[in-house]
Amino acid sequence: MIRGYTMTASNAQRLRPARPLAMLRLCSLGLAIGLLAAAGTVSAASPTGPAQAAAPNGQAQGQSAAVSVSNIDFRRGEDGAGRLILRFNGEGASPDLRNQGDNVIVDVGNAELPLSLQRQLNVVDFATPVQRVDAHSKGNGTQLVLSTNGAFESLAYQTGNEYVVEIVPRAAQQAVGSATASSTIAAAAAQVQAAARPYSGRPVTFNFQDVPVRTVLQLIAEESNLNIVASDTVQGNVTLRLVNVPWDQALDIVLRAKGLDKRREGGVVWVAPQPELAKFEQDKEDARIAIENRVDLITDYIQVNYHNASAIFKALTEAKGIGSSGGGGSGGSGSSQDENGFLSSRGRIVADERTNTLMISDIPKKVAQMRELIAVIDRPVDQVLIEGRIVIATDSFARDLGARFGVSGRRIGDRTQVIGGGLGSNQEIIENGDFDSRGLNVSLPAGGFTSGGNPAGAIAYTLLGNNFSLDLELSALQEEGRGEVISNPRLVTTNQREAVIKQGREVGYLTVTGSGTGIATPTVQFKEALLELKVTPTITSDNRVFLSLNVKKDEVIRFIDLGDFGQVPELARREINTAVLVDDGQTVVIGGVYEFTDRSSISKVPFLGDIPFLGNLFKKKGRSKEKAELLIFVTPKVLRVAKG
Repeated sequence: MIRGYTMTASNAQRLRPARPLAMLRLCSLGLAIGLLAAAGTVSAASPTGPAQAAAPNGQAQGQSAAVSVSNIDFRRGEDGAGRLILRFNGEGASPDLRNQGDNVIVDVGNAELPLSLQRQLNVVDFATPVQRVDAHSKGNGTQLVLSTNGAFESLAYQTGNEYVVEIVPRAAQQAVGSATASSTIAAAAAQVQAAARPYSGRPVTFNFQDVPVRTVLQLIAEESNLNIVASDTVQGNVTLRLVNVPWDQALDIVLRAKGLDKRREGGVVWVAPQPELAKFEQDKEDARIAIENRVDLITDYIQVNYHNASAIFKALTEAKGIGSSGGGGSGGSGSSQDENGFLSSRGRIVADERTNTLMISDIPKKVAQMRELIAVIDRPVDQVLIEGRIVIATDSFARDLGARFGVSGRRIGDRTQVIGGGLGSNQEIIENGDFDSRGLNVSLPAGGFTSGGNPAGAIAYTLLGNNFSLDLELSALQEEGRGEVISNPRLVTTNQREAVIKQGREVGYLTVTGSGTGIATPTVQFKEALLELKVTPTITSDNRVFLSLNVKKDEVIRFIDLGDFGQVPELARREINTAVLVDDGQTVVIGGVYEFTDRSSISKVPFLGDIPFLGNLFKKKGRSKEKAELLIFVTPKVLRVAKG
């Protein structure tokens, strides 16, 4: 016990001067001799009395100093570390941390463990080096055993009635002769782990009991080789226990425990209460703004070459916190708002559209910042050549087979008998004997699937006698068609700028509208039949192009006749609206439609049309196939512009 506190700082004492250590040892030796002399005097006076009186006194002291564990908590840290948190019902606990093989053991000799907390915790799901935590009583104290897996580093610190143990995973050493990929993965894992841990100081071990904060800061300064300047307002004592804790983390723990903060400039660290530092920085900022408000204004003219001066002016003046709209003054809140803007509270900016020039009036510092900002914005942008290709391929096939067949005859006797293709023709044969007006029994010529404008090929046979006639006609027609329409629109536009190209015609048609007087009023309207490409390109940082596309290909198929009201066009519309990411110079199919139609038909006379071979004279057959395919290709090419 030295000056009211106990201190254990193995790493710190090594750096302390030799004279204080000698004085400390001399004082300790004198104290020990005095205690031995006093004990000998008491023993000589009463051999049995002290032993009987010591027990109640020691028991009372043990009860007054005894603490118990109130809670055991386990968490996962941001860097994958396992964090065990012990909370006591009061101060005075003295935990001890040690490593024993794959286990980390925490002994708290003067803290009892309630029965409700004597259990084993399975913490494998936390994905930390700690697998289990076994909490049990050991004598009159408490022992916790942390079973680990893999390489790790252990550290612990105590503030007040809370003791924290951290088990940090350590990157495994690369084996000799291992694969290159494994070494790369191990190096990347080590780099990620190093980035995840913000503390990199040398581990230290401190045990402070009611020590002045200024003394703790002095020890940390000796460990870190930094110059720590403590403000006069840094007062008070601190009690904490740190085991294998980096010195920079230890400094943060001490500052956080006492409501302090630090500012570092080079090798000097200034420590002061948080309100004092905040007030200092605010006063410094107010003084800087006050000095700037007394600086003479200058006027500068900035020529805008590749951008629009009005657009830049609008972007700057609409920014939140700009000086010309935020109001003047050098107060705290108003000043910080002005500083967030592009201009100071006295700054002004004007855009001249005719010369595309910006005129800025402000302090020299802000004018230089504005010139630098506009230089970054006013740059030529890359351009993109977009080439589209719309391919419409059609393939059609149609075939018609038909027959016309007629038999006519007359027999005269006590009764007249006539056979023909209809009652009308039979009447003519009976009355006039005219076989020219005879009808056909079967009339199924070729047609239906093929276009009506093309006559079918036919062969006919007629046999005519005095009292009978025979007519036979076979017809056939086959049509095949193939077509391919290729449209190739292309355009050039700048990065992130929409471009549109159209080509086609407007088809007029007549509409009639009535009025209250009952007089119809004709009106001519138009429909667009266009080939249109609308695109907005965006060049990415990895030399690819993101395209927002709208492609349209309309075509007039036919006109529908409405009699006295003229004709109305019927349009075939083909359109795609999409967004796609394409490599520079790569051709991609952004859309396609494939249509296939297969139809067949048979018209025949029942029963007679089913007779083999001969049944072909009593039926008509037709079949058609149509194929149509639409493909849309797009190829972007980036046209780089040399940056000045």
